[in-house]
Amino acid sequence: MKPFVDANQVAEVANAVKADPKLGQFTITLSSQSNGGVSVKTRTEQSIQGGVVDNSRVGKFETVGDEPPAVLGKDTGLSPMEFALQSLAGCYTATLTLLAAGKGIDLTAVDLTLSADFDLNGFLKFNPAVRNGPSEIRVDIRVESANASDEEIKALIGEIPNHSPIYDLFTNGTKVVNRIVLLLF
Repeated sequence: MKPFVDANQVAEVANAVKADPKLGQFTITLSSQSNGGVSVKTRTEQSIQGGVVDNSRVGKFETVGDEPPAVLGKDTGLSPMEFALQSLAGCYTATLTLLAAGKGIDLTAVDLTLSADFDLNGFLKFNPAVRNGPSEIRVDIRVESANASDEEIKALIGEIPNHSPIYDLFTNGTKVVNRIVLLLF
């Protein structure tokens, strides 16, 4: 399918947030439960935009995550790393599509191949010099357009680091707060 968003709608959202910066403040919530073994089932919960609670997506989407057998999973869903790469791919696609619309660029395709290198020696603490997470993530980006030059496409892709929230999540330390809600003995 062709990546597309209406440029007028992009401008309307941008103008609304510019006029009322509070509209740009979002909180999204997911709930997750163990799904047997190392698997997890996750569903969408409420979101908050500009202080207004939205329950329209509560339970609307549900995913199952698991690990492949090599990491003692049953392979019933994407692994956490695959979900992370999927989120990066989704954000790149949305970012490119929105930026293109604002520039009058007609995209005909956005194709991404994502790879992450990681080493279980870090997770298992066999080697303290090896980190738990990936040592590198590579994104091969192919964008086609009916009306943009190669230079314009390269410039568009070059804007990803300045706009993509998930790129920012991966490349800048984001504070994660673990809160213990209930202990059962």
